[in-house]
Amino acid sequence: MKHTYFWRMTIAKYVVSLVVVFTAYIFTFIWIMRTEGQLAFANIPNAIYWTAATVTTVGYGDIVFKSTIGKLFSVFVQFSGIPLVFGLLFTWLLIPWMEKTVRPAIPLKVSEKLNDHIIICGYNKIVETLIEELQEKNIPYIIIEDDDKLVRTLIKRNIACIFGSSSDETTLKNAHIDTARFFIANKSDEMNATIVLTARAICDVNIIAIVENVSNAKYLKYAGATRVLSPKQLFGDFIGRKAADPFVGKLTGTTEFFEGVSIVEFPIYPKSLLMGKTLRSASIRERTGANVVGIWSGGKLTYDISPNERIRENSVLLAIGTMEQLAKLKKLTQGNQENNHGESI
Repeated sequence: MKHTYFWRMTIAKYVVSLVVVFTAYIFTFIWIMRTEGQLAFANIPNAIYWTAATVTTVGYGDIVFKSTIGKLFSVFVQFSGIPLVFGLLFTWLLIPWMEKTVRPAIPLKVSEKLNDHIIICGYNKIVETLIEELQEKNIPYIIIEDDDKLVRTLIKRNIACIFGSSSDETTLKNAHIDTARFFIANKSDEMNATIVLTARAICDVNIIAIVENVSNAKYLKYAGATRVLSPKQLFGDFIGRKAADPFVGKLTGTTEFFEGVSIVEFPIYPKSLLMGKTLRSASIRERTGANVVGIWSGGKLTYDISPNERIRENSVLLAIGTMEQLAKLKKLTQGNQENNHGESI
């Protein structure tokens, strides 16, 4: 786990630093003692004893240098001991340990009562919108994330999640994959393949894999995915039907994630008053209830969209919502939606 790795690396750095510095002090002590002719003290046991006493600023005074260089070395060791022992010790070891101890434990498994739920591996913009729909419909879900900081943030936002690797069998069992309604793999294509293989080896759950590269879809199918969704491919299908789409009376090209919630692409038509507006000023969520989770603009598909992203004629919106919400958004993109005063917008 990430926090365990960080903890071990912190201890390792501190130990290596102490060994290097103490070794240098020990051999310098022995060299100066021999230079001064105090051969009785010029050995490793006395060097370790003097270094420890001086670094910690205890300084018993039973072993002292007589020469100027020896006294200056003693002063240097004393001053360096303050940041070495108290500075690095607190910064690298004690403070991280205290934070780790004081912080509440990260959940590693779900409640024993959780069943008929949706498991989502990986959190991003699409998942954020999906969660809003799940919460509105009171559909139980759980997110699996391997970033402990993100997990803590999600917990503060009352988003159900557990910490762990989505490709780890124990983590999937802790998420009750055997009683889940759906299992969504939403990591990289390479990670998704491993996740799907692990999930399929445990049980016969319905697996939806989100693929970034369409050419990898067949491999996820081979791995055991029930369905493979590619937002980029869905965009392409919609662009191909752009000319005929205004004459179609119902939504086409919809992909249902689960009952009642679908993902659809909407090209922007010349008559749409959304054109030229930013996503913030368009107020799509407030006007339709649908959530825009991605946008194709200037030949580039992005999920990390800014509220200041401007909607243009060649833009294609990727939205998630109910069929009713998506139908309202379709009217907006085509320019034949009416506002509350009956005026065409």
